[in-house]
Amino acid sequence: MKNRSNLYRFKSLLFTLLSIASIDFLSTSVRAGTLKEIQQRKQLIVAVKDNLPPLGFRDRSGNLQGLEIDIARKLAAEIFNNSDALKLVPVANQDRLKVAIDGTVDLTIARVTITSTRSRVVDFSRYYYRDGTGIITNRSNINNNSDLVGQKVAILNNSTTIASVQYIIPKAQLVGVDSYRQAQQLLATGKVVAIAADRSLLIGWSKTTPTYRLLPDKLSTETLGIVIPKGQQYDALRQLVDKSIAQWQANGWLQQRIQYWGLEGKE
Repeated sequence: MKNRSNLYRFKSLLFTLLSIASIDFLSTSVRAGTLKEIQQRKQLIVAVKDNLPPLGFRDRSGNLQGLEIDIARKLAAEIFNNSDALKLVPVANQDRLKVAIDGTVDLTIARVTITSTRSRVVDFSRYYYRDGTGIITNRSNINNNSDLVGQKVAILNNSTTIASVQYIIPKAQLVGVDSYRQAQQLLATGKVVAIAADRSLLIGWSKTTPTYRLLPDKLSTETLGIVIPKGQQYDALRQLVDKSIAQWQANGWLQQRIQYWGLEGKE
């Protein structure tokens, strides 16, 4: 009987402690919000990439860097006059829209292309960069897209890149891969002669691997935008983001950062 009483007291104490911990967690956790709520919180929460140079990546010290990181910091400066009033949340590709939809972040700046399908579930800012599909190779005899006729080209399975390559180089032999690492291995071992992917990604590769050459022509053009949760309550936030991007395009700041990170073309 005494043991049961002690057990009951232990369970009651444990339940109380867990309840306090849960209340403390809920009270200190940060959730996404409207512009007014963000201002009250005094911190902007942004989903970014941490493995996609030169858009968003970690440097040798582990710090996040890149064009999209610069944009996130600039937005924090616009809202708070403090570029450090910012929480950066690295996300996987499949979670880029989800974290904005479920309110985990205020914005997503993680190489998201603006499409009509995506616009049904989230809102987009005006574009900040024109990306597209490109080709990279390590073969000296491949200098343009026509040299890939009948050749094997690695391409990520289920990617939008497939349609672009099939349209521009219909006679290329596409080899599906599950990861970019696998594509690079196939290129290194001569099982393919080129890799098709986003040009911004390939630009980053060409800077770290001297044997890679990016072919000059884009196979497609895609505009990148900032993801904003859908709903009238976020109108003020979207207007601030759009106004900021327009100002950066007009005063040259955005173009300067694009050039700084070695990306191509105008914003």
